[in-house]
Amino acid sequence: MAHSSSRQVSTAPAGSGGWRSILRLIRLPNLLIMALCLALVQSCLLHPNQPIAALLSGRFLLLALTSLSIAAAGYIINDYYDVKIDVINRPDRLVVGRVVNRRHAMLAHLLLSGGGVVLAGALSPVLGVVNMGSALLLWGYSARFKRLALVGNLSIALLTAALVLLPELQARTGQTMVWVYALAAFLLTVVREIVKDVEDMRGDAEHDCRTLPIVWGVARTKWIISFFLLSLVLLVAGGAAQSLQEYRWALGGWLLITVVAPCLALGRYLLRADRRRDFAQLSAWCKWIMLAGVLSMVLVALS
Repeated sequence: MAHSSSRQVSTAPAGSGGWRSILRLIRLPNLLIMALCLALVQSCLLHPNQPIAALLSGRFLLLALTSLSIAAAGYIINDYYDVKIDVINRPDRLVVGRVVNRRHAMLAHLLLSGGGVVLAGALSPVLGVVNMGSALLLWGYSARFKRLALVGNLSIALLTAALVLLPELQARTGQTMVWVYALAAFLLTVVREIVKDVEDMRGDAEHDCRTLPIVWGVARTKWIISFFLLSLVLLVAGGAAQSLQEYRWALGGWLLITVVAPCLALGRYLLRADRRRDFAQLSAWCKWIMLAGVLSMVLVALS
């Protein structure tokens, strides 16, 4: 059962600034990156010979709509359950309970999730099951999993990998490259989610969350982050080396310069990080690395 909102949080009507808050609630930049990822998987990895036709396919557009609806619903339910924690961790970014009524937030979550699952089921039973599982996992993450060491981190990473795989699950092309990208997305997401847990330790500890840095300490948590980061570096470096051997210079160079090198720099900075703002910077860094990885799909199609 959801906890009641803190008395320190006042509810205000959504004015001109309210719309900006609502867009922040559904994480519009994140949704745009997800849409870009789906579009590039569809056009560059699965259908490089007819990218425009693949993008304009009604079935793909419906798939993208369902995926983004469920993602937006996930962000809403996450903030719904985190009102008290966000008062401590991110008071300036609090939306649910201040701009959006909690009851309205829950209604929006149910409508977006339900609509996404029903539409995905209309596309295919497999997509319906995957989207249903994603919606349930997002609810479980918000209500409980995110408060458990590593469980919440792996949950979000699995959902990120599933997003990458959705166009392939629909098209069934047998393209193995999609699975490599899904694995890379999984590893980088685990890194970022654990980094965010370190950043949010203060608020999490006050509300009995059992995240990795709280249970094992920051020093040990850094080693776990380093393990997943090293796995990502080895995976991407291997892909870059293979690309260079196949004379796909642009792709190999891009991966080395925009993904491998920043990951190594991130690892070095991680070892010295000891303040909240350090980990906030590392989290933002992970986003840019993920964007660079997504954009590399264009070079896969061109090489």
